[in-house]
Amino acid sequence: MFSRLLSDIQCILERDPAARTRWEVLTCYPGLHALVLHRRAHWFWTHGFKWLGRFTSHISRWLTGIEIHPGAQIAGCVFIDHGMGVVIGETAEIGSGCTIYHGVTLGGTSLYKGAKRHPTLGKNVVVGAGAQVLGGFTVGDGARIGSNAVVVKPVPAGATAVGNPARIIQPGADLKREEAASQMGFSAYGVTQSDDPLSQALRGLIDNASGQEHQIALLWQAIEKLSALPAAPHRDCVPKDAALQENFEADKLNQLVGK
Repeated sequence: MFSRLLSDIQCILERDPAARTRWEVLTCYPGLHALVLHRRAHWFWTHGFKWLGRFTSHISRWLTGIEIHPGAQIAGCVFIDHGMGVVIGETAEIGSGCTIYHGVTLGGTSLYKGAKRHPTLGKNVVVGAGAQVLGGFTVGDGARIGSNAVVVKPVPAGATAVGNPARIIQPGADLKREEAASQMGFSAYGVTQSDDPLSQALRGLIDNASGQEHQIALLWQAIEKLSALPAAPHRDCVPKDAALQENFEADKLNQLVGK
């Protein structure tokens, strides 16, 4: 137990630049206190002392502002930063190295007792402030959940989920998106794709451009066939750089804007 406490303190020192000493972390970090109390509550819960586990969890919430059900499974080196308003449900599982910020909910969407109702976080997952991860799915190793995102489906390892409802962005696309966003001075966090007029306009333009490229490709193919006929007056009328095949990646662009 003592060695695990030391590893928890060390991980906070490594991830929080505001942390100065081990004594400061031990005495002033509610996220650490909540995890220590949760381990005791989890022991009570798994050894048949259900009420005592819930009561310990209740005391922990009163002291730290962090509510962790005693049935939740939390690995070592998990950092709950600030922590006020964090809620972690009964069947949630959190892998080692995860970082969870304030206002996060690892909640459930099912009312069936005994079912897997809450999410599973892999190793080294970062969940931004105010994010809501709802359901019994898995968030892969190294994934990132943006602040105020509402995630209701699995997140692949290494991917990023942003917005409401969350859009899944693969690592390469995420880097390009952030570069473009920094140039424009705008980053569309927390935008709902169904009621965002800019997102709808972009999807319409993408679909229209895709349709136009398809039509142009068909026209060039028809011209090429006609120019190949023996009686064609201009058999070399098709330029060498004519786009006979479609190259417009509408699906990737639509995924980028949240379709």
